[in-house]
Amino acid sequence: MSGAPNDLARELLTQRLVAWRVAGGVTRTDDGALVISGNSKDISIDRAPPHLMFRWMVTVDGRKRGAISLVSVLRQVREALDPGYAANRVRIAVAPLVPSQ
Repeated sequence: MSGAPNDLARELLTQRLVAWRVAGGVTRTDDGALVISGNSKDISIDRAPPHLMFRWMVTVDGRKRGAISLVSVLRQVREALDPGYAANRVRIAVAPLVPSQ
């Protein structure tokens, strides 16, 4: 990650920490990754390799997960930093529009 998009992502993450009332900070490493430190966690966010369908890779406690968007990155970061956060999951399934009687 480099340039303006990286700076915007860093600012977005910094503002999210404030909104979530999490003490911490967001820094950029020499290789362009973003590192979030807060609530005794270190979270690393890197651009995904081009051959993957993900845009970002989020590493929390050594576990690396893909994220297709910044919204997905924010969700993963929030879940890692706030153990009381109730994540809302959406499940999509094939079903009739109106239940049959």
